[in-house]
Amino acid sequence: MIPALVVFDLDGTLLDTHADLIDSLNHTIASIGLAPVSYDDLTHLVGHGAKVMIERACKLHGHPLTEDESGPLLQRFIAHYSSTMPGHTQPYPGLIAAMDNLKANGFTLAVCTNKLESLARTLIDALGLTHYFAAITGGDTFPVRKPDARHLLGTIEKAGGTPERSIMVGDSFNDIAVAKNAAVASIGVPFGYSDVPIESLEPTRIIQHFDELTPDFANALIRDYAASNKAAQAV
Repeated sequence: MIPALVVFDLDGTLLDTHADLIDSLNHTIASIGLAPVSYDDLTHLVGHGAKVMIERACKLHGHPLTEDESGPLLQRFIAHYSSTMPGHTQPYPGLIAAMDNLKANGFTLAVCTNKLESLARTLIDALGLTHYFAAITGGDTFPVRKPDARHLLGTIEKAGGTPERSIMVGDSFNDIAVAKNAAVASIGVPFGYSDVPIESLEPTRIIQHFDELTPDFANALIRDYAASNKAAQAV
């Protein structure tokens, strides 16, 4: 049987990246004279990659970006963020133990993020976590990105999994929506950067802490999700 697969979002799910994202974003927009953003702004800015984050931060300050500004600002952000990794970024509490337990019980793990793949890989490697993952895909790995189902399905394929034996874990709309679009079970976490309560996104399950992400929990979720899909198709 193909091993079960748990796919994680990165920012706000796998890793608490908020301090470093804000530092690099403020470094970037300072170059065009804009005031810093704060943690309270972050939930409205992240989720679609660095380019969109910069555009949203500028728009927040009433400064819509021109095409001439966009490229240099993105490169400024990438240079600063890359040079400071891993900075203050840390895995969320309980994550490492949960991943160790899942892998020890035959699960495969992967990352599916809208962050640029190069930034995601550099950060994960800087934290010594690369060996956990059979695949790491970013917002530029495929021609599409979350919430397009093909981003998650492509990640699952790269990791050697199958959709019916996979779970998507995330903190925001893009994560739960991509799981629904790909017909994959989802787990929502409430400690990330969503601008709405995770309950309102209707993930298949919600966990409050990674201590809850046990092999038994994951296996039951895959089994129950398959059973509910079968029942729905029979109606």
